Amino acid sequence: MTAATASAAALALAGCGSADGTAGSTGGEDLTVVAGFYPLEWAAQRVGGDRVDVSSLTPPGAEAHDLELAPRDVAAVADADLLVYLGGFQPALDEAAQNEAADTAWDAGQAADLVPPAEEAAHEGETAAEHDAHAHAHAHEEGAVDPHFWLDPVRLASVGDALAERLAEADPEGAATYERNAAALRADLEALDTEMRTGLAGCAVDTLVTGHDAFGYLGDRYGLEVVGISGLSPSAEPAPAAQAEIAELVRERGVTTVYTETLVDPAVAETVASEAGVRTAVLDPIEGLTDESAGGDYLEVMRANLATLQEGQSCS
Repeated sequence: MTAATASAAALALAGCGSADGTAGSTGGEDLTVVAGFYPLEWAAQRVGGDRVDVSSLTPPGAEAHDLELAPRDVAAVADADLLVYLGGFQPALDEAAQNEAADTAWDAGQAADLVPPAEEAAHEGETAAEHDAHAHAHAHEEGAVDPHFWLDPVRLASVGDALAERLAEADPEGAATYERNAAALRADLEALDTEMRTGLAGCAVDTLVTGHDAFGYLGDRYGLEVVGISGLSPSAEPAPAAQAEIAELVRERGVTTVYTETLVDPAVAETVASEAGVRTAVLDPIEGLTDESAGGDYLEVMRANLATLQEGQSCS
C-alpha cells in the first residue's frame, strides 16, 4: 500500500475523504496538521480530505482538559504545517502554540464565537434552591468562556468554513478542494441540526442537569437550560451543600435524569441523582472517542446523544 493509499484509507475510517463523498486530492506532499483534541481532528480531516495528514495530541480515552505534552508532542507541534487548537481549553497546548508554533497555530475559538456560561441565576421566578444551585455552579468561573462549541453543530460548521480558509493559506493549490469539503461538512452538520431541533422540540423537561457544564451551546441551540454540577471544569468537585442544592433543583423542576459523561468520573453526578431519587444516563461531550463510544465519529455520537436526551428529557 502506498503512503497516499494508506492516508486515504485512514481518512475513510475516520468518516472523511472519498468514503463519505468528501472531495479530496493528493497534490504532492500532504500538509501535516496537528489538532488539540478529537472534534478539531475530525473537522480537520473532513475539510482537508486527502490533502492533509491529521493527528491528535490527545490520545483516545484521555481527558482532553488535562492534556500534558511529552517532548515528542512538542516536537510534533513545532514541525506541523498547521496546529489547530482551542485557546484556553488545554493550557499546555496554549503554551506550545505560543512558543513552538507562533506562525502556524490557528485558534478555532476565533470562528466559534465563544461566550461565557449562561447566568441562569439571573432568571426571574426561580426558587431559592435554584438560585443557590446556579450560583454555586458558576461562582468560580467569573470571566470564563464556555469552550464546548462543537456540541452546537452550527458553530462547528462555521469552524469548518474558517478552517478551509486557513488550510488554503498554507496550500493555495488545494483551496477549491477545501472549500468543497467544508461545504459538504456544513451540509452534514446542518442536517444533524435539523434532526436535533426536531427531536428536542417537544420535551416535557427543559432543564438539563449534567456532570459538568459542557452542554451550554447545545442547550442554547435547542431550548434546554443546562445546569452543570461541577461547572466548566470536570475535575472541580462542588461542596456537599452545593450538591444538595442541585438535588433540590432536580426535584423542584421535575427532572427525571441526571447525566454522567464519558471520560469523566461519574461520582458527583451519581451522588446528586441518588439524593434526588432519579436515574442517571450517559451523555457524551465528544471530547474524545474510545472503543466504548456510542458511535464511530462525531455525527454518530451526536445522534446517540439525541436518542439519550429524547428519553431522559421525555421528548415526544
